[in-house]
Amino acid sequence: MGQPVASRGQTATPTLGKAMLNKYARAFFTRVLTPFAAFLIRRGVSPDTVTLIGTAGVVAGALVFYPMGEFFWGTVVITLFVFSDLVDGNMARQLGRSSRWGAFLDSTLDRVADGAIFGGFILWYAGGGDDLVLCAVSIFCLASGQVVSYTKARGESIGLPVAVNGLVERAERLVISLVAAGLAGLHAFGVPGIQYLLPVALWIVAVGSLVTLIQRVVTVRRESAEAEAEAATAAAERDDNGGGQKNENASHGSEAAT
Repeated sequence: MGQPVASRGQTATPTLGKAMLNKYARAFFTRVLTPFAAFLIRRGVSPDTVTLIGTAGVVAGALVFYPMGEFFWGTVVITLFVFSDLVDGNMARQLGRSSRWGAFLDSTLDRVADGAIFGGFILWYAGGGDDLVLCAVSIFCLASGQVVSYTKARGESIGLPVAVNGLVERAERLVISLVAAGLAGLHAFGVPGIQYLLPVALWIVAVGSLVTLIQRVVTVRRESAEAEAEAATAAAERDDNGGGQKNENASHGSEAAT
């Protein structure tokens, strides 16, 4: 959840709302939601408050409905609160605010929302779903998603670009999982066989997250080696230049003595 790059800082990772809406849909809903965002501003509501409420709604939708097997209604609730991602960003743009705090809050609450969604799947398969294999797969999806995000953040914190587009990044994880969950929930309305979409989606997310994690680790290793090689080359050049300067100074000193 949270405000996008232009308003609250650089978004290296798509927010939940951006993940679920393409650029044309976002442009449409941005125009539609602008008056509502302006109304909230006039009422003294801050973008941070909208971000917090949106995340709370996602957490509630995931942890209340998913553990009961109500995947359709849980996804509906989550999707409704996804629009807060567009509202708070719109508010921030109207206020002309750009802050490191906003970017930090955005990224932190993204992790909370992700954890709640996959946590809901875990609780279902550990309870009423009665499938320990899919429970384990859901746990792996949760853990690997957090680690994938961490690898990029940690790589960037040590000065590396981590320039790789992973196979299944956050946007793909969320869209695949939520769309599959929503459709699987239609089984309760009599649609036959559709409940198998969610297990298939979770396996896809698990394998894709593993591949993405490997891609990022390999990229960080390569970029780290390149950075260290460049640093060693630069140090050698400085030593050479320093040595040449010393020899030149020594030569000038000898000439002066003569």
